Formats: sequence, structure tokens, C-alpha cells
Amino acid sequence: MSPARIIILVVALAAGLAAAVLVQRPSQAPAPIAKVEQAPTVPVLVAASDIPIGNTVTANDLRWLNWPIAGVPGGVIRKDEASEAEKEIIGQVARYAILGAEPIRREKLIRTDGTGFLSAVLPSGMRAVAISTDSRGANTAGGFILPNDRVDVICTWRGESTSGRGEAQVSETILRNIRVLAIGQNVQERNGEKVVVGETATLEVDPGQVEVLIQAQKSGTLSLALRSLKDVNQPAPPPSADNSVTLVRYGVISKSVKP
Repeated sequence: MSPARIIILVVALAAGLAAAVLVQRPSQAPAPIAKVEQAPTVPVLVAASDIPIGNTVTANDLRWLNWPIAGVPGGVIRKDEASEAEKEIIGQVARYAILGAEPIRREKLIRTDGTGFLSAVLPSGMRAVAISTDSRGANTAGGFILPNDRVDVICTWRGESTSGRGEAQVSETILRNIRVLAIGQNVQERNGEKVVVGETATLEVDPGQVEVLIQAQKSGTLSLALRSLKDVNQPAPPPSADNSVTLVRYGVISKSVKP
């Protein structure tokens, strides 16, 4: 037998022995799969879809959503604590906008008992007064004043010039840091609108400010100046020491002492 054939037989024999050894070795058992236990949950009452401010809540606006017990926020309605909560919530009015899947909170709702929405949400002791505005937006910061913004109210009227040279336009800030309840009949921003135009602006004022607004509306034109959110909680500046108002006459701004 030639050496080449001997080498081939040896290699074949070695391969056969290796295959036999591999077949006889026990197969390795698969790694055990770790069991993941699901965290305990509890049904929480949430909004089935967006509920705009001022809308009456219906049965279709509510649903129960399983929520991990460890992460349930405080103040939400749980089914294990109030299984009949839907009957209580249906018919109430949204004081604030509620987003879809947002947990329902009682403080965001109010029962109007047949009264109007504004009278139901108006704080105790406050009044809602509507004033005329320029529908083109000239008197409302170009139309960018929205419900719940804070504004200063400025009255402009035509008066006599202190120099005795005819009439002059007089402007004075009569109220500061006033909350806007509605623009026209809109009580919130709708569908992402950035401009809400209306013929009137409804303001939240106290009883004393009601008289100031009505008298100013009769005697002149009212304009609204939008306040920055950073200035809302700032105290109002003290009155001018010289007790003066701004006069605009023939485009020239000057000061005139009030009598």
C-alpha cells in the first residue's frame, strides 16, 4: 500500500473517532429563563380623549386605565377606592383642559348645577366684566392676548390741553395685572390657535374695579397691554409721585398734572 493511501486512511480514521466522541458527549442544557413578575396595578380613572375647558364630561370621555400601584399619583381616582366615580364625574364641567389618558382629578372639575360656566369658575368675591375691544387687534396686543393671560387696562380719552391750545389725547393705566377670562366667546386656546379675535374681552375684577372699568368704558377707549408671565406675581409699581398722566398731542408725548 502506498504511503499516500496510508495517510488518507489515518486521517479518515481520526475524523471518524472524533465524530463518535462528539456524538457520545451529552448535549448542554439550555440556560434557565428568568421569570419576570408583572408589577401590581390598579385601575385609575382617566380621560378617554382631550376634554377642553368648559366642556361637560360625558360617559364617552372617561375610561379606566391600569396603573402601576407604586407610581399612582396622589389625588387621582382609583377604582378600588371609588368604584362608582364615573357616575359622580359625568355631568361636571372641566375647569381646566384635560389631556387624553390624563388621570382625572376632582379639583379640575366643577358641578355648575345649571348655571353658566364663568359664574361657576369665578372665584368667590370676584366679578366678570366684558369690555369692548378693537376686533382688528389694535387694542389687544395685536390679537395675541388669550384667555388666562394677565393684562394692564389703559384708558384713552380726549381732554383739554393744559396749555389751552385745544384738545389732547390722554392715556392712563387704570388697572394692573388683571386676568383675562375670555376673548369674545372663547375661554381657551382652540386647536392650537395662537390668535383669538373677538369684539369683547371679559376680565376678572373685584367689585371696586368694576366701577372703574364701567366709568372708563363710558368716557374713553380701553386698550389691553399684555404682561409677561415673569411679571404676574410682581407687586404693582407705586403711583407716580407727580400724580401725572401721559398726554399725546399731535404725536408729541408729554406729561400733564391731574387736578
